[in-house]
Amino acid sequence: MSYLVLARKYRPRNFTEMVGQEHVVQALTNALNTQRLHHAYLFTGTRGVGKTTVSRILAKSLNCQGPDGQGGITATPCGVCSACTDIDSGRFPDYTELDAASNRGVDEVQSLLEQAVYKPVQGRFKVFMIDEVHMLTNTAFNAMLKTLEEPPEYLKFVLATTDPQKVPVTVLSRCLQFNLRPMAPETVLSHLTRVLASENVSSEPQALRLLSRAARGSMRDALSLTDQAIAFGSGQLQEAAVRQMLGAVDRSYVFRLIGALAEGDGKTVVETSDTLRLNGLSAASTLEEMSAVLQRMAVFQAVPQMAGAVDTDDPEAAETARLAALMPADETQLLYSLCLHGRGELGLAPDEYAALTMVLLRLLAFKPVSGVGGVGESAEKKTLTRAEAALLGPPAAVSAAPAAAAVAVPAVPAPVARTAVAPAPVLSVPPAVPAAAIAAGVSPVLAPEVSAEAAEPVDSSEPPPWPGSEAPGAGSPANSAATALPVRTPERFGQNQHPAQFQKAQGAPEYVAIPVRESPEPGERLQPLPLSAPTPVSARYTPTEEGDVWHATVQQMVAAESITALVRELALQSQLVARDGGHWLLRVERESLNQPTARERLRAALEAAGHATQISVEVGHVIDSPARRNAAAAAERQRRAEEIVNNDPYVQSLVRDYGARIVPGSIKPA
Repeated sequence: MSYLVLARKYRPRNFTEMVGQEHVVQALTNALNTQRLHHAYLFTGTRGVGKTTVSRILAKSLNCQGPDGQGGITATPCGVCSACTDIDSGRFPDYTELDAASNRGVDEVQSLLEQAVYKPVQGRFKVFMIDEVHMLTNTAFNAMLKTLEEPPEYLKFVLATTDPQKVPVTVLSRCLQFNLRPMAPETVLSHLTRVLASENVSSEPQALRLLSRAARGSMRDALSLTDQAIAFGSGQLQEAAVRQMLGAVDRSYVFRLIGALAEGDGKTVVETSDTLRLNGLSAASTLEEMSAVLQRMAVFQAVPQMAGAVDTDDPEAAETARLAALMPADETQLLYSLCLHGRGELGLAPDEYAALTMVLLRLLAFKPVSGVGGVGESAEKKTLTRAEAALLGPPAAVSAAPAAAAVAVPAVPAPVARTAVAPAPVLSVPPAVPAAAIAAGVSPVLAPEVSAEAAEPVDSSEPPPWPGSEAPGAGSPANSAATALPVRTPERFGQNQHPAQFQKAQGAPEYVAIPVRESPEPGERLQPLPLSAPTPVSARYTPTEEGDVWHATVQQMVAAESITALVRELALQSQLVARDGGHWLLRVERESLNQPTARERLRAALEAAGHATQISVEVGHVIDSPARRNAAAAAERQRRAEEIVNNDPYVQSLVRDYGARIVPGSIKPA
């Protein structure tokens, strides 16, 4: 007798033997027990999940005669009567299976439907089973619609397909649809264990786990791979042999790679990648195994209870739980995403192992650089923004920041100490306020000038320190070398005048610092005290004499298209603070605009237009810029247009007599 493969030998004979499809089994069992039988069933799902098996069990349930020949419709076919045995062997005359992949034309379907007019020869019902029904042509589908909708009472249709999207909706609406799900690896593992126990084949648990994962939810694939593994291992299932047969990457390499990435060990990463190359292991399989491990690590990190209750018999689960505790959750998510996208890059690279190495090293490139605070400390905690440094006040407070991220900022004089008010000539907003500080909630707030009685007495004969110059307490190497502000001297602007005096001479408004509170929590940011009322938007635009010149210059360059993209945005959003011959000083609010390339292109455009040959850009509060002037002009045009429409006599008559209304936003100035 010829050998019968495991997939056919252990095909379920009744609903109780089916695994992994409890939702389908329960629905069909209840329908059979209550005699609520539909005339057409559609089973969908991937290959090897039991579509044909369910149809055969359903046919036996409908035609089972019982061991004594007196049985009826039942959810538990006996398996010994002539109907059950004939259906299992494929020779029952009233059960017809049609392969639509090879019989997809209208002629084959019509030949099948011609048998529908005849009553069952031996059984209780005729059952027409059409496998891969989505392969039928549109003409064949149309030919069976009428019979499928109103078949004879003794006829049942069973359709099966792996692609229900290709089945016409006219057929779907006539069927009772069941979706057979892919089986979990644990379900496949449990079934393989029972099958091999029945076959008396020795096996290692890790070998069965490899087969369960390789089946990808298909029980038939799992049994077929098991047949192949038994032959490959000479009647035994050993992990090394199964791994070699499948070409799977040993997860010890995967665990070594993830551990090295968690510790930032680039040398181990490269050496492991070279080992995979020497052993001829697949790079795509490596990334696939890494994705599976990382997914399990993410689950353990999100639900720590699962990491504490891992299966002790599974060494991979224990190692996965250890790596989950070693790697931060955000790095796990990042590495998982890189592995998924990296599989698509393997075919683009000249060498798939080089592509694998680049994918693995990419995480090291994105890992946070270890600072004074320790490994894994975020960049926010290691970088002291200029706004925070200005609010912290004395240099002693600034020295608490990491040395690598120290920024030299104008130190607030000692009288401005959390609860004291600064003297009037001092600017409360430093010349550089990065966008990160604004996004974090530390925004520069301008307050009216404080009276002399409210401020502590200071020596006003000596002006405050000028940004970029050496101030008391700022002579440390961190403060003198790490400054990001351009060094400017008072002689460059205003004939040896201090910047505050120069701005006052130019008619610029003066600003003073407002009191700030000290947070009781060490990690809480210092916030300015709120003003009595928010500043209206219109008050942010204050025309200046330099602003007239800068606005005309920028409009001329924009019209001539000599500046575009980021350079144009820098010019529109900046304010001309001062001019000293061929040197112009600009100020912007967003540090992202203050890029070296944009500054150089703006300088070249100004020089080509016959204006400045050198420019300096600082970050600070802007009160007059071309963008604000353009926005104000547009708002004024919009207001005038709305005023003209609202005051039009015809419009007023329509509103008064007919209840008409003007749709907001529909008025556009010409």
